[in-house]
Amino acid sequence: MTCPTKIEILVASILQKLPGISAWRYRFLLHLFVLWPSMIGRRNFVNLGRQGEYSEFTYRKHFGKRMDWLGFNRELSEPFLGPNRIIALDPSYLSKSGKHTAGVGYFHSGVAGKRKWGLEITGLAVVDLDNKTAYHLEAVQTVGRHVK
Repeated sequence: MTCPTKIEILVASILQKLPGISAWRYRFLLHLFVLWPSMIGRRNFVNLGRQGEYSEFTYRKHFGKRMDWLGFNRELSEPFLGPNRIIALDPSYLSKSGKHTAGVGYFHSGVAGKRKWGLEITGLAVVDLDNKTAYHLEAVQTVGRHVK
């Protein structure tokens, strides 16, 4: 048995606090958090299957399941936050050509100052006013509307 890394210890302590994490899901996420930063090349299911302990199908299956990232990131950032906090929302536009990507549509681009074809995600963060830092909590993709 190997000695657990700092990432494994931190992730294990957070996952134990989250409700609804099965033993199998716990082991998978622990493995994923160690594998992801050490991967060589692109981060896709084929390379996860090649470089990780599980098959490509297993990675696809687990990525298809819902994960409480808001709860996970809240537990992760809580020890570093002071008492004075606010919540911040940041919609971000991503350029995208093509019509087959899920959620693609016309969204406002602040840089261009007009609506453009692409994707939009909304980032949710907690801002520590005393330390002047922000911690990302969750990102949600906006559903595209095919309206001109």
